[in-house]
Amino acid sequence: MSETSVRAFFAANAPDVSIIDQGVSTATVIEAAAALGVEPARIAKTLSLRVGDQVVLVCARGDARLSNGKAKAALGAKPRMLGAHEVEELTGHPVGGVCPFGLTTPLPIYCDISLRAFATVFPAAGSRTASVELTPDRLAALTGASWVDICTLPDDAE
Repeated sequence: MSETSVRAFFAANAPDVSIIDQGVSTATVIEAAAALGVEPARIAKTLSLRVGDQVVLVCARGDARLSNGKAKAALGAKPRMLGAHEVEELTGHPVGGVCPFGLTTPLPIYCDISLRAFATVFPAAGSRTASVELTPDRLAALTGASWVDICTLPDDAE
């Protein structure tokens, strides 16, 4: 699966979007920002969460932190991060390449409003070396995501 399913997703839904494969690790926010030559905040990290009985994906800017209180209020229960094996099993993507595109299992997708600070952001594309560049609104539209406010920024008090 992985990058192959992401390529198929974009071929079917947004053929104008090109996958950027840096050939170096973009598995962490810091590595991705360095490889792409952008500030870490512009990396759209995808968090895999269990919320009650449901698994959801949340895309947020690279320097944002999940706020348990905000997430519980918006999603109805306290979120828990999934383990690496469960993430790969449910998404089809390895940790470090998790994205909301070309998923093995259809999952609810949320985009945190923190992404809206940028004209474009860089989510992963199914592998530890690949990403795409999209506007936050296009990211949400392509994935059927709902907008939520569940993260805090480094200079925010929780």
